[in-house]
Amino acid sequence: MTNLQIGELLRDVAASYQLQDAKKNFFKISAYERAADAVEHSSSELKDIWDDGKLEDVPGVGPSIAKHLSEIFKSGKSKHFDELMKNIPKNAFKLMILPGIGIKTAMKLLQEGTKEEIAQKLKEAQKLTTKVKRHLLPYASLIASDIIGYMSGNKFVKRIEPLGSLRRKNATVGDIDLATASDNPIEVLNYFTKYPKTVKIIEKGEHSASIMLPGNVQADLIAQAPDTFGALLQHFTGSKLHNIALREYAKNLSPSLSLSEYGIKQNNKLLKFKNEIDFYNALDLEWIDPELRENNGEIESAKNNKLPKLVEMTDIKGDLQIHSDFDIETSHDLGESSMEDIIKKAIKLKYEYIAFTEHNPSKKMHTQNQVVEILKRKREKIEQLNYPRVINVFNSLEIDINVDGSLPVSDKGFDTLDFALVSIHGSFRLSKDEMTKRVLSALSIPKVKIFAHPTARKIQEREGIELDWPKVFEFCLKNNKWIEINCDPMRLDLPDTLVRDAVKLGVKLTLGTDAHHIDGLNNMVWGINVARRGWCETKNIVNCFSLSEFKREVILK
Repeated sequence: MTNLQIGELLRDVAASYQLQDAKKNFFKISAYERAADAVEHSSSELKDIWDDGKLEDVPGVGPSIAKHLSEIFKSGKSKHFDELMKNIPKNAFKLMILPGIGIKTAMKLLQEGTKEEIAQKLKEAQKLTTKVKRHLLPYASLIASDIIGYMSGNKFVKRIEPLGSLRRKNATVGDIDLATASDNPIEVLNYFTKYPKTVKIIEKGEHSASIMLPGNVQADLIAQAPDTFGALLQHFTGSKLHNIALREYAKNLSPSLSLSEYGIKQNNKLLKFKNEIDFYNALDLEWIDPELRENNGEIESAKNNKLPKLVEMTDIKGDLQIHSDFDIETSHDLGESSMEDIIKKAIKLKYEYIAFTEHNPSKKMHTQNQVVEILKRKREKIEQLNYPRVINVFNSLEIDINVDGSLPVSDKGFDTLDFALVSIHGSFRLSKDEMTKRVLSALSIPKVKIFAHPTARKIQEREGIELDWPKVFEFCLKNNKWIEINCDPMRLDLPDTLVRDAVKLGVKLTLGTDAHHIDGLNNMVWGINVARRGWCETKNIVNCFSLSEFKREVILK
């Protein structure tokens, strides 16, 4: 089951409890709805998290819910959930996707509505169900950027910002949510609904409007006065779990405090905030970066002035996974751009170093001696192109890990390389123990420094592999091996939750765009987002090393 499917199931469970007795089951209903939110916004597939034995680490997923979900992952169903929902028509749950229809209204419609009315509602629900619910972050960012550019042309827009998972830089984003500061919300919303790419206007009120864009993408805009914009931005950035925790924290400060999108109310007096910094400061907290707002300890850290200084794009000194069009007769896809063009692009990005990491030559097509000769040709090519006073080019290779943990490159082949990356491109369904042994065997080779796209996941396409992560982290820490955050938007791998675990232990991480074209070098920003969501500072990221520091780490250790 995907995270979206699990989220829908948890909402159906909450609705089932509501039908029984909403007042009596209030806490159960709230718990399942919170868990649904957490699962739907998780940057890792819940099945992968369960594989790692960390289901209860997901904010909002307590022991009871985790137990039922574990049963689903083991057997495909939960006896408790099936018993709870057995007398509720499936169409009732389908109707709940429609705006304004809860489980009780859905049941009433099925019992008292006409066949034609029910059929029409189910048809509308089906349309909403089949539309794409979440989009990869770069796609959502591109749409938001275009809308922001358009809205900035309106004289009544004083400020405009993204909201929700888009602002928190989740790997996937639902609706495109935006907020504006304006003294004339009506004019701003009128202008928004005239956005040239609007397919239809879903709704428009005094302070908000929603439009449908091509591809069934929904965009929502909230307009509010500048003097309360800080509170608005904080409230709708979320996450829900962060906001719940923040409200509980405020209550502990003073029972009379209440938080909303309009400000902080105390003793019926509303304190307004133009910006978020003042909002958080009013609660005796440091401003919390949006990427951290997932209820993972950020509020306590903000209270104690111990929030990390998150890594930024300007801190990056190089890119450690790039594929050129050098004819290496690889085991996988070749790059599309020449080494020369990639180096020029990297110089424009002001990098101190890059690594060419073409896939290893196909073992089916070459003898080991032929592989060595190909790698020697590649090294000679790179030596000709090096510009030591401008940028340092490292000769590397991304090597497939065989099922038994061996690598299809000989010692003589490794001698041609500055260092190597290893990764998994097949045989994904080994047991956790077998897969862990496979990976650690590959990482044991001295010239191997980086474990690339380590879970091998493809977002919304393929689950990650099962690994004993504590054992992998321990090995990397002990043997000075690094784990990659792959910046390809389809991967974003290592996921942010595991990045956080690595950071806590002190395991070093690398950033690699996995570029197969010069444009792919621009993907570094998506990996930076993952690193920030994982609480990374410059000390955690190898790419922040200066050239001399990087050489020292690679050559001497």
